[in-house]
Formats: sequence, C-alpha cells, structure tokens
Amino acid sequence: MPTLKCDVVVVGAGPAGSMTARYAAMHGCDTILIEKRQEIGSPVRCGEGLARHFVEDTKLPYDRKWVAQEVKGAKIFSPNGTELTIEESHAGNEVGIVLERDAFDKAVAKEAAKAGAKIMLKTTATAVLKDDGRVRGVRVKQLEEEFNIEAKCVVAADGYESQVGRWAGFRTLLKAGDVTGTLQYRMTNIGKGHDFPNYCEFWLGTIAPAGYIWVFPKDEVTANVGIGISLDRLHNRQDIKGYLERWIAKDPRMEHAQPLDMVTGGVSTCAPIKKTVGNGIALVGDAARMIDPITGGGIGNGMTAGMFLGKILGECKEKDDFSEAALQAYEKAWRAKMEENLYRNWLAKNKLVTLTDKDFDDVVKTLAEVGVTKLSVRAILKVIKDTNPVLVAKFAEFI
Repeated sequence: MPTLKCDVVVVGAGPAGSMTARYAAMHGCDTILIEKRQEIGSPVRCGEGLARHFVEDTKLPYDRKWVAQEVKGAKIFSPNGTELTIEESHAGNEVGIVLERDAFDKAVAKEAAKAGAKIMLKTTATAVLKDDGRVRGVRVKQLEEEFNIEAKCVVAADGYESQVGRWAGFRTLLKAGDVTGTLQYRMTNIGKGHDFPNYCEFWLGTIAPAGYIWVFPKDEVTANVGIGISLDRLHNRQDIKGYLERWIAKDPRMEHAQPLDMVTGGVSTCAPIKKTVGNGIALVGDAARMIDPITGGGIGNGMTAGMFLGKILGECKEKDDFSEAALQAYEKAWRAKMEENLYRNWLAKNKLVTLTDKDFDDVVKTLAEVGVTKLSVRAILKVIKDTNPVLVAKFAEFI
C-alpha cells in the first residue's frame, strides 16, 4: 500500500480517540482513525459506568442499544457494612448509566464515520515518523502489510501505556503506587439485596487494599463485579483474584451467582502529566492520564477532552498550523476543565490509602447520618469537618 496522507491520524478508537476523530472531521480535517484490534470496543476492559451528562455535553445521540442499565445513584459501603446512598445527580462521573461498552464504543466511532473520518481496523502503529523535531505521522502494520500514514497531527489515544506518546518523547512512566490492577467478572443469577439493581455499589476497606470493589448492575440479575488494587499492595497479580473471590463468597446475593466472562487489566491513578502536546502531536484520554485517580474512571473525561481537541484541530487546519504553540489551546482547555480536580483527587488518593477500616467506618457513618450533596473529596470533607476533626485533620489541605 502506498503512503497515506491526511490532516489528522488518531491512534486508538476508544471513546476519547473516536470523539477526537468525530470533532476533527466535523471541523474540516481529513481524518484517519486507526484501531489495532479487529473489532472496536471488544474486549471490554472496564466497569462500564458513565455519568449521563457526558453524553449530553458531547452531543452523542442517546441510544438504548448501548445502555445496559440506568441507575438511581451510588451506594458506598464501609468495611462494617454501613451504607451511604447518593442520588445520581451528585454521585460522580461513573454513575448514571451502566454501558454495554462494546456497543457504546462502536456508537462513538459511528459518529466519527458519519462526520467523515476514515476508520482502519487491525491497524497497529509501530513507530512515530519524525522530521526536524516534529512528528509527521505514524508507521503502521495492517495484517501483513506495513506502510506510512503521514499527517499534520498525530493524536495518541492508545491507552494509559501509550506507546505513541513514549515514541514521541513524552514522559509517561508510572510508579507502582500509581497503577491499579483490576479484575472483573460479569456475574449473573445475583440475588436481591441492597436495592440491587438500582444503584452502582462501591465497597471500601482492606477487602481491596488501596482500591475498592464495585458492583455495577447490567440487568435484574446481572452485574459487573470487579476489584481494583494498587500494584504496590500486591505480592503477585494472582492475589487480586483471591481478594475478589473472598468478597464474593461472603455476599449472600452471590450464593448462586455464576460468571459469564472475566477480564483483567490495569489503570493509571496518577496525577495529570505535565505536557500533552508537541509539534504535530497531542495526547488524549487515558494516554494523557485523564483518569480519575480515586475512581479509576476515564470514559467521560476522555470524551470531553476529545471534543475539545477535535474542535481545536479544526482551527489548526484553518490556519495550517499544527505546531505545539497552536495546540496549546487544547492544553489550556482540558486543564481548565479537569486538571484541578484530577490533581486534587491524586493527592487525596495518596491520603486515602493510609486510612484504616475503622477510619472508613467512621467516615461513611458520619456521611450517612449528616448527608452529603455531592460525591467529591472537598464536599465530603466539609461535611465531616465538624463531626470528626481528628480524621479530617489528615485532609486539611483539601478543604
């Protein structure tokens, strides 16, 4: 195949990459979206929770085909079983819709195609093309054929490990404490209890060291039941399976439950990286570390940033300028929207991992008694400031 040429090549057809491709194409860029897998959205590697407002904010047509369950909010459980219920409007970025993620990813890519983007499957980036200190495209392999895609801008949307970002010279190394290992079952034949399946559940404490267990309902008897544990708390990756299965064995609702599938993976829980643009390149979504360090959720942030980036790539196209200076508008836009919250949550995460089970019991008990109007670090700490000053003292900098 001869060299392909375009304005923008997006590497990775997850929600962030496809949203970038959609808005870049909508704003006049000749756009190619490449995906290394043979099917967009599969295999699924996340809990599949998303706040409804991200769909509205990015103007993604709502379609019940990619909605498994609409939930009323979130329930948070302390180690001793104390329950805190928060309604959807205040429950955070991962609560509202439980997706059929494979169908959802295809839906976002479909909108990119409708806008004019060209999609290429089973196409893996193998190198970044550089010339005179500027990224000029990517070398790719499609099946057994290798060729170049020359582009005025490369968008790295290839996940938190982002090879494209590293090849382009971005510093994306992670400490073990900033990576969470995950394992998730899709369980069915789940029994009743805790108002299942109307709420997403988060279970805290030493049952999941420096992480949590989640139950995200998919239908009346089925849910994603998963666990995230910081890698620096694991002796080996097999430990994570033991933690989750011990919890499942103790939950009466799971007595007759059976797994339909199992996925494992990892997610970054670090602070935002210092730089996400260069001459002819931009990073978006998980590749740009836009994942919430506390929850590990990144779909909504990636979609939002992809929309910002696509629009700005259109402006770059009009000016025929895809330099680092021109791409600073994207850097400023996404940081203004989410950087403070991401950085604050990273600092808070590093404090949260020091809490004991009793600390979690006290926090959740206090919140359940007093009430909380928003599931954020600052809102929670303000609520318990007057009732548990000793505990809040550990987090004084966040209030």
